[in-house]
Amino acid sequence: MIGSFLTRGLLMVFGYAYPAYECYKTVELNKPEIEHLQFWCQYWIIVAVLTISERVGDALVSWLPMYSEAKLAFFIYLWFPKTKGTTYVYDSFFRPYISKHEDEIDRSLIEVRTRAGNMAMIYLQKAINHGHTRFFEILQYISEQSTPKSKSEEKKQTTTPEVDDPIPKVKENEVTK
Repeated sequence: MIGSFLTRGLLMVFGYAYPAYECYKTVELNKPEIEHLQFWCQYWIIVAVLTISERVGDALVSWLPMYSEAKLAFFIYLWFPKTKGTTYVYDSFFRPYISKHEDEIDRSLIEVRTRAGNMAMIYLQKAINHGHTRFFEILQYISEQSTPKSKSEEKKQTTTPEVDDPIPKVKENEVTK
């Protein structure tokens, strides 16, 4: 339990925080070289794909011994300069796949973006209609509460003969028994 928690913490530091800081230093503090920027872009592409795929993958293989430690070692392998892991993984796996399926990926992304925009507009219209309806219901309720009623209307609404009559009426059948 503690080992897994520690490994997850180290993964957050060495898999995300440290590379993010190095990327920041490259861009903000130095005049970045194109190779260095390309390295960090490739790294973050790989991390994004791993993060998305681990939602399913973790459920299937997280029971393996040393899985978290292996994942941590893989992240360090990716960003450690001497191993050139990011370049190898990107050039061996991602570049061929993406270049082969680039048109399909672009078409799918445009389709998803269009569907998401359409769904957002539908929900926005529903929310506006709902808010419009509720706003006018509230105004109607306030106007009903603030208009003075005549005394005869109040009596009709608030008095009932059974409650207002202090003497209970006895039915004729009950008296004869």
